[in-house]
Amino acid sequence: MSKQCYFCSQNLQDIDYKEIELLKRFISRQAKIVDPRFSATCAKHQRGLSQAIKRARFLGLLPFVRR
Repeated sequence: MSKQCYFCSQNLQDIDYKEIELLKRFISRQAKIVDPRFSATCAKHQRGLSQAIKRARFLGLLPFVRR
């Protein structure tokens, strides 16, 4: 039984970089982007997710690393 993509199941088309709580679900303790095999996101949404996380990091909304 395979997991379904979170964004496909919620019918979300675009991923907003300002939704920090949503993005935190897909970041590990070391502030790395979680692999799609573990987060169960499809390829289309994984690309959008990584872009949104990178934008949020650049604007200072998410950390680059955790200490």
